[in-house]
Amino acid sequence: MSEPLLFVYGTLRPGFDGPVAGWLKQAARHVGGAVALGTLYQVADYPAFVPGGNGDVLGDLFALPDAAAILAVLDEHEECTDRFPQPHEYRRERLTVLGADGPVEAWTYVYGWDIDGLTRIESGDFLA
Repeated sequence: MSEPLLFVYGTLRPGFDGPVAGWLKQAARHVGGAVALGTLYQVADYPAFVPGGNGDVLGDLFALPDAAAILAVLDEHEECTDRFPQPHEYRRERLTVLGADGPVEAWTYVYGWDIDGLTRIESGDFLA
């Protein structure tokens, strides 16, 4: 796939009824489901993704036809631009996820704050 990919696992997924999820469905092309190694935690009404370990986090892949513009909007939404005070709650990183056709590299938003006191989402699926 020539277009950069984005892995989403929470409020940006196609099954979530939110304005930014709706915008992403219009701005990018949904490729299908994917799985990342890591853990999901509940933070208020949204999830926190911590990569690594042996847990499965379920999400979706989007192909980004204009990656720079789309990621700029999402960086603002996730408050991880220079406009926001450090440390940021999220940071954008590339990681390997398992898509329908095998492993692929994708951008995602990783939780950057302490997870102490957060409840783990045992299913790994925020929408479940």
